[in-house]
Amino acid sequence: MINKPDSGAATAETGTSDTQSAGKAMVAPEDRERAILYGILASGLEQAADRGWLAAVAALPRLDGDIGVPLAELSRIAATADPETLRREYHDLFIGVGRGEFVPYASYYLTGFLNEKPLALLRQDMRRLGIERDPDIHEPEDHIAAICAMMAGLIDGSFGEGDEEEASAFFRAHLAVWAPYFFKDLAASTTGELYPALGRLGQAFIAVEVEADRLFSERRKAS
Repeated sequence: MINKPDSGAATAETGTSDTQSAGKAMVAPEDRERAILYGILASGLEQAADRGWLAAVAALPRLDGDIGVPLAELSRIAATADPETLRREYHDLFIGVGRGEFVPYASYYLTGFLNEKPLALLRQDMRRLGIERDPDIHEPEDHIAAICAMMAGLIDGSFGEGDEEEASAFFRAHLAVWAPYFFKDLAASTTGELYPALGRLGQAFIAVEVEADRLFSERRKAS
């Protein structure tokens, strides 16, 4: 859903420049796991899950802690999920006839309307960080999948300079303020199994991220 518009970069899904690859090589293992989890949320919510996504999620290694249980549940469901059923469920949840069960945009969750101030603020930060939307995508950039993809790129060095403070500020401004509510709503949905499980993973992961960001902010103030 997004591109990094410098001469050496491709889309987040297709590749990186040599500089970006070098940056990624220096990413700490725990941050690499964070980027992977953001990527799972982004790719799982951008469009209906296909066989490739399901196979990749089913094969994910197990993690410990608060993320382990919902990730294991999602992997178990992905191993037997039917893509055709998931296409219908995705349509009912996020597209619908006129509108789906959920409207997964920051502007809507924060103001009740699309294309409002949260989108304008996100676009400002995207310009500053050199992040461009994919020209083939016509949805607003404040879709939950796009923002999760941006977070993954900020963490692994695909976007920005891989700066921890930059990623922290972006998280507080564009995810922490609304993603917990979106994922809580998705987790409570009764439409199928996989997307509510993805909601529970997102709910648990964002809660961990909020706490980690709080501790990071306290350390930064104390230094």
